[in-house]
Amino acid sequence: MAKTTAKAGPPIKVLVIDDDDAHAETVADSLASVGYDCTVADSGALGLAMLDRDAYEVIVTDLRMKDSTGLDVLAKANEVLPDAEVIVVTGHGTVQSAVEAMQQGAFNYLLKPLDLKQLRAVVDNAARNQHLRRANAELNRRLDEKFGFEGVIGNSPQMHEVVNRLQRIAPTDATVLIQGDTGTGKELIAQAIHQNSPRKNRPFVALNCAALSENILESELFGHIRGAFTDASADRIGKFEYANGGTLFLDEVGDMPLPTQIKLLRVLESHEITRVGSNEPIKVNVRILSATNRDLEEAIAAGTFREDLYHRLKVLTVKLPRLAERSGDIPLLIDHFIRMHASRHHKEISGISTAARRRLMSLPWPGNVRQLKNAVESMVVVDYDGVLDLDDLPPELADDDGAAPLPIATGDGLADLVGKPLSELERLFIAETLKVTGGNREEAAKTLGIGERTLYRKIKEYGLN
Repeated sequence: MAKTTAKAGPPIKVLVIDDDDAHAETVADSLASVGYDCTVADSGALGLAMLDRDAYEVIVTDLRMKDSTGLDVLAKANEVLPDAEVIVVTGHGTVQSAVEAMQQGAFNYLLKPLDLKQLRAVVDNAARNQHLRRANAELNRRLDEKFGFEGVIGNSPQMHEVVNRLQRIAPTDATVLIQGDTGTGKELIAQAIHQNSPRKNRPFVALNCAALSENILESELFGHIRGAFTDASADRIGKFEYANGGTLFLDEVGDMPLPTQIKLLRVLESHEITRVGSNEPIKVNVRILSATNRDLEEAIAAGTFREDLYHRLKVLTVKLPRLAERSGDIPLLIDHFIRMHASRHHKEISGISTAARRRLMSLPWPGNVRQLKNAVESMVVVDYDGVLDLDDLPPELADDDGAAPLPIATGDGLADLVGKPLSELERLFIAETLKVTGGNREEAAKTLGIGERTLYRKIKEYGLN
């Protein structure tokens, strides 16, 4: 049954393209009645334009229209939505046109007058294909989030560049220096490099060099023997031995004391460590990844970091941008952290309000991704109604009145709107709402309190893109 199919996850998005308005509405209503999310384009040209603007999973198109053909739609869908299933409908059926449509990749071919029961059966079959694609994509997403570069969340040019660099770096055995401000995700990058390297089945060991004194840091790195110092009641292996065959990540390496830097350099050159209090060298095979938020060249000039060690650590480098430099990634990060923390804290969170999302996107985030992650976790924990909103924001991130600023840019204020026709005001509010939601028509329709099909008609009426 179509209803059962449509309910397996979010509704399948269907685009109906036909310059016969009555026929298009009949098809859309028939499919919407059994759970499909239907949108109507009442001309071939509009349908082609909508394929560029939104992602549809099933397309039902008339073959012959005044300004284009169903084969034009099929070709466009193959170009911009290659996974979509296209069903071609015509009242002028011929064997030749059917063969041509199927050869170009149409899912099916139906004749007018349509048998609505048959139409729903064909769309059900197309929907099953889409649900299978969804399931495979979700499985791959989960695997990639856990083990691959997809765990490095971001769709900005800066993060694409980072991922492309990681793909080249990971398979090698070279040392890597990861640079970036506090909270940009340097350890996540180190884990991604390890998980995509030949060492992924061996240990990944992280150590923060800034958190320990010189003596304790050396013991943590190289281990010690019984009696090496007070309280050394037994032999203890260090991080190098524990990570043997795998990867050792040295966080905040710029804060490492100079005497320890000398010993680390010796290990990088000889591939041997000596436990504190011992004279016996131990061979180790460890890949070194390090990270710092300091300018090491300035530290070298100040005499607090060894230049020879710097060059050994930075055979390859990865520079992480601040969150403010890739603000377009904030919506993706918000959704990712909502899923993560909702699962961790066993909360049912269906989403986040436009106002709260807008507020999070407007903040400078000096603490970068870590600060955003902590903010979303706080919102998830205190939420009580299943939708994150302004009242869930941590107090330090809310406006003085606890509300986000209005998004409508009206020049000098409300007075600018007085005397303008209602249609112009409606056009302004629809256009601004689309900007605020990043062009997400579903979210814009919810914010405006109208149906998606009504919003599409308004977009067409006002010539909005």
